[in-house]
Amino acid sequence: MTTTTYSVNWDLDVFFEGGSSSEAFISHLQNTEEKINEFSSKVHNWETTNTISDSTTLTSLIEHFQIATKKMREAAAFVSCLQAQNTSDQKASEHRAKITQLSASFQNALTVFDEKLTSYDSAVWVEMVKEKGLCELSFVLTERREAAAEKLSKEEESLINALGVDGYHSWSQFYDLIVGKIKIPFQEDGEEKLLSVGQAANKFSNPDREVRKAIFNKWEEAWQDQSEYLSRVLNHLAGFRLNVYKQRGWDDVLKEPLAINRMSKETLDAMWEVISNNKGPLVKFLNRKAELLGVEKLTWYDLDAPLTKTETKLSYQEGAEFILENFSHFGEKMTDFARMAFEDKWIEAEDRPGKSPGGFHTYFPESSQSRIFMTYSGTPSNVSTLAHELGHGFHTYAMRDLHLLNRNYAMNVAETASTLAEMIVSDASVKNAKSEQEKIALLEDKIQRTVALLMNIHARFLFETRFYEERKSGLVSKERLNLLMEEAQKEAYGEALGEYHPTFWASKLHFYITGVPFYNFPYTFGFLFSLGIYARALEEGKSYEEKYIALLKDTASMTVEDLAKKHLNEDLTKHDFWEKAVQLCVNDINEFLELTK
Repeated sequence: MTTTTYSVNWDLDVFFEGGSSSEAFISHLQNTEEKINEFSSKVHNWETTNTISDSTTLTSLIEHFQIATKKMREAAAFVSCLQAQNTSDQKASEHRAKITQLSASFQNALTVFDEKLTSYDSAVWVEMVKEKGLCELSFVLTERREAAAEKLSKEEESLINALGVDGYHSWSQFYDLIVGKIKIPFQEDGEEKLLSVGQAANKFSNPDREVRKAIFNKWEEAWQDQSEYLSRVLNHLAGFRLNVYKQRGWDDVLKEPLAINRMSKETLDAMWEVISNNKGPLVKFLNRKAELLGVEKLTWYDLDAPLTKTETKLSYQEGAEFILENFSHFGEKMTDFARMAFEDKWIEAEDRPGKSPGGFHTYFPESSQSRIFMTYSGTPSNVSTLAHELGHGFHTYAMRDLHLLNRNYAMNVAETASTLAEMIVSDASVKNAKSEQEKIALLEDKIQRTVALLMNIHARFLFETRFYEERKSGLVSKERLNLLMEEAQKEAYGEALGEYHPTFWASKLHFYITGVPFYNFPYTFGFLFSLGIYARALEEGKSYEEKYIALLKDTASMTVEDLAKKHLNEDLTKHDFWEKAVQLCVNDINEFLELTK
């Protein structure tokens, strides 16, 4: 039996040959602009009659909408990949600017489109979306109609979109430029190396505490050096967003992110309340880990530290095979998808300078392919990240036959699919441990992610909500940002650490993303929601995969509360569901504490 050797580099030429200098991509951008202009023209010329007979015109407009959207997303995905694989790719940055401009034009057309949806009387609208070609889209179209009714006039919203190109979105791109130039000095094998932020971040899981401490000090120093610039970027991003909210008459900064995530405030509050009430076991875990590492209290750079000096390493090939083996216990379709991603070079994993930090999944809708980006150095955490991103990929793959408008799922349910895939791999690792020491190490690695999602993400949420409140009164200084960040971390970690990461607000890309506000709580929702799904999967075995796929297909066409009620018969606005989910995390901690007594 021969084993396929998996490449650590992705194939982007299958989309547009030649990278950022691709003539085919230039042509695609021109064609995208033409399709956007065509859609815009048709929308502006559309004269609604407030009768059901308009359904034919609306169906035609939606088809043009879908064509333009596919082209935009294909272009945006390609440029995201170019910029991630080489942060110094100037041409890719120029393409990004063009895409931002096209996106604003497209958004202006959609603003007009959405406003015209509001022109129908409720009774007419209810009947119209029952018509052929529209009934399958009734949820998303009604959602757009209701959202438009809460915004400003189309002229004002169009102006906001236009100003955002060289304002709001440009500040986000400026952040990318700053981060791309940051180099972290690091002594290794007798010579000083300059690491990208992505490479430096991987050092936080090094088994040698002196290595972790050295890299953390340089890391903190690098972000402090840039904090004056980064604090301005963060303030201007928040200021732009707050001004838009103010003009729309929105007081609550969570109104937009909750709507985007199709989630109620009651659900969010219930989730955080249960987490806050269950910090005790998490603190016990951190204290036990400190004891095992021989320190009085953990510091920030100890959080991802392995418990032994012997670092578990898996080559990329071994990591891929490990994931495939464990996916196979869940279901054949997820396994087949992951194998296709490895074999067809959908993944960029090489550990080299010049790459962006972190990992992501992106989808090319015209080509019906995904791409996954990360920097793989062989740690258990890397294997989990790879499984996580493959989970995102499987989500889009499961929805590939749906209408494009019914595939626009929100971040919280996106993180459900990715976290479930990650959990399958980590849980299998623990169960298949060859010795007690290996089981302890793998269980600790699994609990690390629980700490990240229930403590680290909580700190981000606390920081961001408090920062936005202060930003309403004026600029927030870098010193104040550091203080807000450290206070949030202390609260979220139950005062369990001896040293925190005050410049985390600068180093975390998620605070600077303009496409999705509050890029934090959806991660925690996805993690805990996936635990509920995973519990069902364990009960029912491989036969559950079809039910799981059915749930994924509904993720973009109903609220999360309705999704949970339909597929899990659970009420997310109550504590019960969240208590059961958190208890699964506590069970892992209790097992760890018992094994390490």
